[in-house]
Amino acid sequence: MEPWKSPVRARLQAGEPVVALTITTPDVEAAAYASRLGFHLLWVEMEHSPITLETLRLMVLATRGRPAQVFARVPVNDLWTAKRVLDQGVSGVIFPFTSNEAKAAQAAAATHYPPVGKRGSGAGLTTLTWPGSGSYYDSADTEIVTVCVVEEACALEQIDEIAATPGIDVLFIGTSDLSFSLGLRGQQGAPEHKAAIAKIRDAAHRHGKAVGRPAATAAQMAEYRKEGFLFFQTVTNLGLMAAGARGILEPLGIQPAKEDERALY
Repeated sequence: MEPWKSPVRARLQAGEPVVALTITTPDVEAAAYASRLGFHLLWVEMEHSPITLETLRLMVLATRGRPAQVFARVPVNDLWTAKRVLDQGVSGVIFPFTSNEAKAAQAAAATHYPPVGKRGSGAGLTTLTWPGSGSYYDSADTEIVTVCVVEEACALEQIDEIAATPGIDVLFIGTSDLSFSLGLRGQQGAPEHKAAIAKIRDAAHRHGKAVGRPAATAAQMAEYRKEGFLFFQTVTNLGLMAAGARGILEPLGIQPAKEDERALY
């Protein structure tokens, strides 16, 4: 039997785009359904949402054998946060605020076993549900995808060192946080913001790393792909619901509730 290969890694290595749906609610059934809609991965958001480790584990179980892989964005870039999600069976870890060479090295170490990295060996649950056969440890070392989010202006000072770090697969640009760090507070069309994005992208390309960014629409993804981006975080599962509702209701002249009419739930 051929060793299991990460479909996300394979697409990136072939220069093909990867599209992630962001999961922000602790809804296992929604994740299970989303995993068969055509997205290449589910970006399980554990930095900005209430999703717990228990729910993450259920999402891994509920999506087993489905086309979309489960990645988790951890709350902070640290060894222990990565260890906890890896041991639930995710096939990719997304590290926020990777703003210097040391943080990049820490992310790479967290997703690899010794002697290359520092991941602990207690992956009991993962070994039961990992899609590959044979040694989980060998497969995990080669197939888990490590994504580092660059989202602070100070990261630009060490961007070549970050991009050159062995064991990192993707540099993802957190364009919104980057704009705030640059003092722009969400203004993402400013020249200095565009220049910072280009600098990160170019460093990733120089060092053979895939590069990603958020993209809300197919048109945006097509535009960004021409600029050299391959890894896209698209809408949330709630955003997908809202988009579907608009498609049905707007032709009927029905509009969503106004801001002051939202439920207080």
